[in-house]
Amino acid sequence: MYPPPHHRGVNVIPFHGKAPRIHETAFVAPGSTIIGDVEIGAHSSIWYNCVLRADVAPIRIGERTNVQDGSVLHCDGPKPGDPDGCPLIIGDDVLIGHMAMVHGCTIEDRGFVGLGAIAMNKSVIGSDAMLAAGAMLTEGKVMEPRMLWAGRPAKPMRELSDAAIAGMKAGVAHYTENARHHAVAVFECGLT
Repeated sequence: MYPPPHHRGVNVIPFHGKAPRIHETAFVAPGSTIIGDVEIGAHSSIWYNCVLRADVAPIRIGERTNVQDGSVLHCDGPKPGDPDGCPLIIGDDVLIGHMAMVHGCTIEDRGFVGLGAIAMNKSVIGSDAMLAAGAMLTEGKVMEPRMLWAGRPAKPMRELSDAAIAGMKAGVAHYTENARHHAVAVFECGLT
């Protein structure tokens, strides 16, 4: 059983008439700030001290996705020659590691962003692909499905094994379950 979805200690800020939409089964940890046109899907988790700022373009997060502690998610708005801007689109079952910076890109279902990694505007992390810890995926680069990219700037290294992909799936399951425990702990501390 989930506690109520709105917690004290979470800043949920409407902006320009658009309020964040957080599914009732999603977990948003205290210290996080969710601003503007953000949508967070079922059973997803936003961990402690994350910032999701959709003040100029939308941020969409699918189901069972986790954004780990201290990560920053933002986007770019429309400009001349680019009427759509750079929304941030994150699919289902995505893992985003601690202190990642994810900006105006697309992460397809089951994509992985490692600890401290950066993904920039209009880049794409394909399904079952992994951006390694500390890597920087520069603007417009497209990672094919099942590929590992690493480095600054990130470059393709190798195709991921079935075992690596199974490990990412296990990580999604772990964070989905762990979020339930944290939601209860936060509730029991009186932070809801």
